[in-house]
Amino acid sequence: MRIFLVAACVAQSVAVMAILNRIAYVVNKKISLTYNKRIVYAKPRRLFALFSTYLGFKFAGDYTNISELPQQYMIISNHQSLLDIPLFMRYLEPTRLRFVAKAELGRHIPAVSLVLRGDKHCLIKRTGSPSTAMRELDRFAERVRENNWIPVIFPEGTRSRDGNTGTFHAAGFRRFMDKYPLPVAVCAVEGGWNISSLAGMVKRMKGGEYRVKVLKVFPAPGNKAEQLRVLEEGKELINNQLVVWRSDCYQNC
Repeated sequence: MRIFLVAACVAQSVAVMAILNRIAYVVNKKISLTYNKRIVYAKPRRLFALFSTYLGFKFAGDYTNISELPQQYMIISNHQSLLDIPLFMRYLEPTRLRFVAKAELGRHIPAVSLVLRGDKHCLIKRTGSPSTAMRELDRFAERVRENNWIPVIFPEGTRSRDGNTGTFHAAGFRRFMDKYPLPVAVCAVEGGWNISSLAGMVKRMKGGEYRVKVLKVFPAPGNKAEQLRVLEEGKELINNQLVVWRSDCYQNC
């Protein structure tokens, strides 16, 4: 029953956010942007607080390597769930994070869509032409440069259904780096893939954890070979970290 209580609390909170944000957007876009900052700062923390209090499902951010992060950088990470976005907002500087995400998230999702569009995240159409996607990444890189944002790219391009890391696609990452080279923080997440459905939440949330960790920071890659090396080594680091986490869980869970 607790999972349904939490779902009801989340739904009520999202509904209130959506109504207030829609009103703010109509009245004055600056007010809406200010409200967006409040949403991305406070709501991920509240979401994980609800999960922890009622389900024992904990946010488990590892801050061991946080001091290595430069003033501005790009994040690349494996991708397990839509909750990866609030996870990173809970873990790092939420008002500076900007995600490369599928365009569908920018429509018809209460509160979330307005935040993604209003805060100028990079929304890519899956069915669009590659040239259109590359131009959108160019514009996104310029916005990141101008606003000192922290871009987040999931090189797999889609969520893992079984927790295993999929192919890291290089095109979007390389296009951004050609336009605006940044240091690259490789991060790993674990715990989202097995709660990506309602059935998974009911079965696996109780007593679980959603883990995230900065594994390594690479200098800004200066050419194609360096870009591909970062992706290759980054994926290997992520897979190694997943093995460690899953081994710990096998022994202790």
